Amino acid sequence: MAREPRRSTRLDQPREVRRTLVPTPTYDPEAFGRLSERIARFIGTGRFLVYMTVFVIVWVIWNVVAEEFIFDDYPFILLTLMLSLQASYAAPLILLAQNRQADRDRVQYEQDRARAERNIADTDYLTRELASLRIAVGDVATRDFLRSELRQLLDDLEERRTPEPDRPGGSAGERA
Repeated sequence: MAREPRRSTRLDQPREVRRTLVPTPTYDPEAFGRLSERIARFIGTGRFLVYMTVFVIVWVIWNVVAEEFIFDDYPFILLTLMLSLQASYAAPLILLAQNRQADRDRVQYEQDRARAERNIADTDYLTRELASLRIAVGDVATRDFLRSELRQLLDDLEERRTPEPDRPGGSAGERA
């Protein structure tokens, strides 16, 4: 009997689909998680506590009062078994729901942190832009500066136009 050489698996090629006689059962983990959250949400309500209290009271009264229809005698072993079974399923479902909530909270915190970092980066950018605008405005001549310079030039021109008293025969036309 000759063996076929084993082919190496390559990452750039899809796997061969193997057909089996009995299909393997699959489940959607998200659907199971949503169901566990709904159960945990219901178990955490007052309505559930009232239902369980009424159930236990009816169970105890039924098995104490109804003499011919007793199915669980005084130590109520069947009731204890049912309640422990319910608790053994409730605890993991509650933990699963808490884990899913913790995952959602973690994702939300990461998104909030990223949003805060973007806001800080935007604020830093705007602060730098505002500082550069202030520097640029500081280099621009303002209205008051221009008025003072023009006033000084006008005063200089008027000084040149008026004759100086200590110079003989000096007129504005001769100096120009």
